[in-house]
Amino acid sequence: MADVNQVVDNTLDSLNKARTSRPEAGSSRKGDNPVLFLVGNSTMRTGTLGNGNNGQWGWGYFTGEYFDSNRITVENHALGGTSSRTFYNRLWPDVIKGVRPGDWVIIELGHNDNGPYDSGRARASIPGIGKDTLNVTIKETGVKETVYTYGEYMRRFIQDVKAKGAHPILFSLTPRNAWEDKDSTIITRVNKTFGLWAKQVAEEQEVPFIDLNDISACKFEKFGKNKVKYMFYIDRIHTSAFGAKVNAESAADGIRAYEGLELANYLKPVEKDTVTGSSRKEERPVLFTIGDSTVRNEDKDKNGMWGWGSVIADEFNLDKISVENRAMAGRSARTFLDEGRWDKVYNALQPGDFVLIQFGHNDAGDINVGKARAELRGSGDESKVFLMEKTGKYQVIYTFGWYLRKFIMDVQEKGAVPIVLSHTPRNKWKDGKIERNTESFGKWTREAAEATGAYFIDLNKISADKLEKVGIKKAAAYYNHDHTHTSLKGAHMNAKSIAEGLKSTDCPLKEYLK
Repeated sequence: MADVNQVVDNTLDSLNKARTSRPEAGSSRKGDNPVLFLVGNSTMRTGTLGNGNNGQWGWGYFTGEYFDSNRITVENHALGGTSSRTFYNRLWPDVIKGVRPGDWVIIELGHNDNGPYDSGRARASIPGIGKDTLNVTIKETGVKETVYTYGEYMRRFIQDVKAKGAHPILFSLTPRNAWEDKDSTIITRVNKTFGLWAKQVAEEQEVPFIDLNDISACKFEKFGKNKVKYMFYIDRIHTSAFGAKVNAESAADGIRAYEGLELANYLKPVEKDTVTGSSRKEERPVLFTIGDSTVRNEDKDKNGMWGWGSVIADEFNLDKISVENRAMAGRSARTFLDEGRWDKVYNALQPGDFVLIQFGHNDAGDINVGKARAELRGSGDESKVFLMEKTGKYQVIYTFGWYLRKFIMDVQEKGAVPIVLSHTPRNKWKDGKIERNTESFGKWTREAAEATGAYFIDLNKISADKLEKVGIKKAAAYYNHDHTHTSLKGAHMNAKSIAEGLKSTDCPLKEYLK
């Protein structure tokens, strides 16, 4: 078969190294609880170690988050670079040893079932589900081997699992970042090859088949091409942490939706956020604010520190719109995303809502040590893999502007309206002028807005101009505790600056101002 993926796979073929990272089969078992075994390739465990050290992640890493670990454990036995043939011949004997009655085995293979039969990786299976065989001699080693069809290897996995009294489930492949054509909004499916063959074998053997390819592809199509780009890293088949999490979620969705599948009983209940968006009334829009401590602070003592997000409701007609301040002190754009705070807003968004986005105060400094909250400087597409000191895990870090563009595109995807703000000015002066951010975060914020068609309000300039008018002595009353955090008076000033900025745009949010 032709190598349709067009990916150079540099996974090390060291079984000894693989065994150090892949668990001993059944070693995670708690008492008599069942184990869910994952069998697959690099889309399930990228590379040999599967630790994301090249920025790529397999969905098997995140699957355990969806199951109740007190009732079932999840073991990821996948190995990058393997086909149905090479996994069955080389790795499967060790996996099946640990399988007990009542266990579950998910099998998702096929990405690597192409190329030569008898040289190099020698991992191709015969296309289809027939009984064809091919006797080969591996050129480099002289080893003789009988090659079977993809479907036949699937049958053998299934029969081995059933013989142990366990439950096999076949999955179709994960989707690639490939579209029907350059103008298409439809992701290319594998339902004429491996997806079809896996389904046919599952029906023949009377085992569940879950079309992971279609479930994730449907999500990708809703995301759109720009967002789907960062579901992958380096190439079009291996997922970033974002894409791997989507595939893991899709796997759980497929299990939950499959009628009568007992494995679904081991899934954690779907968590429902009843707080974010709870201010919504009678289908009126919600204005969400996200950012750092200059947007949300203690916000309770009239003589304490305040963020503008807690007073901006004063600028709006609350009979027409509600306001929710979802900012969090100490957060950068990246950590606001990493901690799942953005996901809550994203999930609550409805068409016609609005989001005010302001970051920059905490987005400089250490990236992977110390507070570890900064991003790469700029607004481009650059990225780099870092080993994070606190967690000991690898993480891809993007530019400040990249994170803003992600928030913006997520809002636009939901049919809501993003408004991006340069961060509030600090009470730092030189030669009678207050410090601006026009060559750093203000510039990158503007560039992110321009690149995505979002509204931009130069809050930094509007409020800085006001402070320069009152002068350095009187400006102190607008701050509390230090040169960054605002008093109640300063918070109101920034909120009014945002309202003024809105009035100079054609943003529909201005129609809701008092």
